[in-house]
Amino acid sequence: MQKPRHRIRSHRRPIALASATALVIAAMATASSTLPIASRASAGPVATARSAGVAPCRIPAAMGVQMSEGMPTPEGYARSTGRVRALNLMIDFPDTPGAGKAMDRYAEFFPQTTDWFRTGSYGRLTYVPDVPLKSWLRMPLPFSEYGIERGSPYEPGYRHLVQDIVTAADPKVDFAAYDLVNILVTPNAGPSALDTVLSVTFSGNDDAPKADSAPLANTSFIYSRQDDGSGSFKQTGYRVLPHENGHVFGLPDLYTMEGGGSVGHWDIMSEDWGANNDLLGWHKWKLGWLDNKQISCAARSGTSDHVLGPLATKGGTKLAFVPLSGESGYAVEVRTQTGNDQAICRPGVLIYKVSSDIDTGQGPVSVADSTKASTGCTRLPNVHAGLSDAPFQPGETFTDRTNGIRISVVDKDKKGNYRVRITRP
Repeated sequence: MQKPRHRIRSHRRPIALASATALVIAAMATASSTLPIASRASAGPVATARSAGVAPCRIPAAMGVQMSEGMPTPEGYARSTGRVRALNLMIDFPDTPGAGKAMDRYAEFFPQTTDWFRTGSYGRLTYVPDVPLKSWLRMPLPFSEYGIERGSPYEPGYRHLVQDIVTAADPKVDFAAYDLVNILVTPNAGPSALDTVLSVTFSGNDDAPKADSAPLANTSFIYSRQDDGSGSFKQTGYRVLPHENGHVFGLPDLYTMEGGGSVGHWDIMSEDWGANNDLLGWHKWKLGWLDNKQISCAARSGTSDHVLGPLATKGGTKLAFVPLSGESGYAVEVRTQTGNDQAICRPGVLIYKVSSDIDTGQGPVSVADSTKASTGCTRLPNVHAGLSDAPFQPGETFTDRTNGIRISVVDKDKKGNYRVRITRP
């Protein structure tokens, strides 16, 4: 079996477009340095912020945490529902001229990215990519002179590069007409993704270079190609872009320095190499793709039953949540090999802990493994095998003795719905 590439992901982090005073952040900074403040939601619809029935389960964003898993997502990030316009610019450099046609580079990501968001959001996000310039946009300096390296901070290289992009494109592009920007760099600029992943997102901060009076506050840069040589690149290579755009919508990295060991292939914010995968139900709620009425909140003491339908299907109850504190709780959902979830080899009930007070890239989500002694049920390349068979089956129980929580999978009906019994003190 080919060695999973998830460890490579530990080399890339989303970085905020921060002010000069914040640029002492080290190269391995894990996320946007934007700090959440009390404000209306900018990612999910404002309406998702108010519902008495699920209020105890909507753990809030923690102050001082980079890209907190809490709700609502602070202002500054791109909208994640409705019609979202994405500007796409293909750039090259004098020392690394574009490899092939610029529109071929664009075709590596579209329409796949649009389809992925439509499927994962149940049609609630209409992702509209625009490519006003069909040719490579040549930068004035060689790539090497911008000083772009793994984990590069915003200054000085990226600020210079963004300013050069704006100068070159502005005569023909109305930047103010877009919700987010994708910079698709010629793949021969920089190292191979097999060596290190340079792709990065600057998100959630208005202190950014402006074009047409609009700050480029949510911009993803895509380098190289995530091609492992397995022959799957045409089907899976695009997925780096939905991952990076996840940061634009306010989602944190779920992989850690050790790779995808906390979440595995259960969320594209953990692993975006290899076979297709979806987002966790918690993220779908955070983004406004699930309504409050689709959440079953187990906040009261005692025992309660919750019937959950497969996360990939539209409608019905999709997520049960067990709050532990103001900053954490357990999420429960049903995952099947449907929709964006191509790699699932053991369908069932996925249980994971969400913590709003843990920074991006430090493990804000941790999946409970129902088969800890197993080596997994998949041999697909670039899929974290150890957690591939994590879901719980009827008759199995997850227990948190410290907090007195029991989550039991009671049964499964003919329609694929699972009945889950939650007991709490």
